[in-house]
Amino acid sequence: MPRRKGSSQRWQRRQTRDPYVARAQAEGWRSRAAFKLIEIDSRERLLKSGAVVVDLGAAPGGWSQVAARRVGPGGYVVAIDRLPLEPIEGVEIIEADFMTDEGLELLRERLAGRGVDLVLSDMAPNISGNRAIDQPRSMALIDAAVELAVEVLNPGGSLLTKLFQGEGQREFEVRLRERFGRIKRFKPKASRPESREMYLLASDYRMV
Repeated sequence: MPRRKGSSQRWQRRQTRDPYVARAQAEGWRSRAAFKLIEIDSRERLLKSGAVVVDLGAAPGGWSQVAARRVGPGGYVVAIDRLPLEPIEGVEIIEADFMTDEGLELLRERLAGRGVDLVLSDMAPNISGNRAIDQPRSMALIDAAVELAVEVLNPGGSLLTKLFQGEGQREFEVRLRERFGRIKRFKPKASRPESREMYLLASDYRMV
């Protein structure tokens, strides 16, 4: 118990000192993660006006907020998470696990035959601190995101996913190149320097 309390105190101190946390609160974003997507989109122009976007594991909703504002009223954003999400203007919310048959069917229903231009995934497993456990869990989430993207993306569409550097990363990128014409890596400024997280953008989806 004392270790858990100490860890919580360190997290609170880090949050208090984090300029992105303060900016998120001041600007009305639900999480500091919003700035990661803003930076990547500002470089790559993924969130085009009128685009159809699916945000996987969306809670607390920072990425969905960014997506909805950037695709505009002519776009369509679906956020799915097994955790409850407060309503977000311009976002269709599904409280379900997209990795279950039930959640996947709900997502298909909301898309109603629409092809998707961009799949987003900022998902991460509950971190145990044991890399031998955490890395396979992370890769399993990414594999699920890719499987979903392959089903719903329009030709030329994109997938942006969080990825932790480590075992399985290179093999994963090789598999992606079989379906996507371009792969890019990002370490946004809002990603903490000590974190192993990076973001992988797979674009120019090719249907097989």
